[in-house]
Amino acid sequence: MRKIALAEDNHFSLKAIEEKLSAYDDIAIIHKAQNGLKLLDSLAQNSDIDLILMDIEMPEMNGIEAAEKIRKIYPQIKIVMITIYDDDDYIFSAIKAGADSYILKETRAEKVYETITDTLSGGAVMSPAIAAKALQALKSSTHSPSVRKDKAPELSSREIDVLEWLSAGYTNKRIAEKLYISSFTVKRHIENIYRKLQAQNRVDAVAKGKRSGLIL
Repeated sequence: MRKIALAEDNHFSLKAIEEKLSAYDDIAIIHKAQNGLKLLDSLAQNSDIDLILMDIEMPEMNGIEAAEKIRKIYPQIKIVMITIYDDDDYIFSAIKAGADSYILKETRAEKVYETITDTLSGGAVMSPAIAAKALQALKSSTHSPSVRKDKAPELSSREIDVLEWLSAGYTNKRIAEKLYISSFTVKRHIENIYRKLQAQNRVDAVAKGKRSGLIL
């Protein structure tokens, strides 16, 4: 059973998320909170939570502030930002705060469930539109004509294959299907890629892979 907490101040959005998750018997919603402060209060009473689906814009304490605190106090809990915003500043603030994945509220139920599964398996999921904007902004912020290309770390051919699919915005499950390997094996390849590239998340890994010439 996956134990989930929801943080969303809009009643209708909260109900929409609940409805999307209601079709899955292995999802149990343990906490529901209207802002980051109430979520922290709930976690203080029961922190036996696997993952949090959290909005960004909330009163009293927003999702980014809450993510920073939760990451410090409960590092074992995964955090998925689920929001209407695909703004670059929100994306990078969420990543910096420690969010594991970032999807839009319009995401379909099966994709929300897939995001939960992938994130709990060690993946980092972004909606395709968000991933594209994040990569473009990251490339722009790190680009300098006077800086030479990074020395390419030694990745195996399979790790490069996985990195290429990551750059296309594919989830762990989809990569496994494309490469005819298990999701567990994909997770291990991604862990090795992060370690070798000294990357914090898949956006960082893809950007470093591009700068090093490992992928186009």
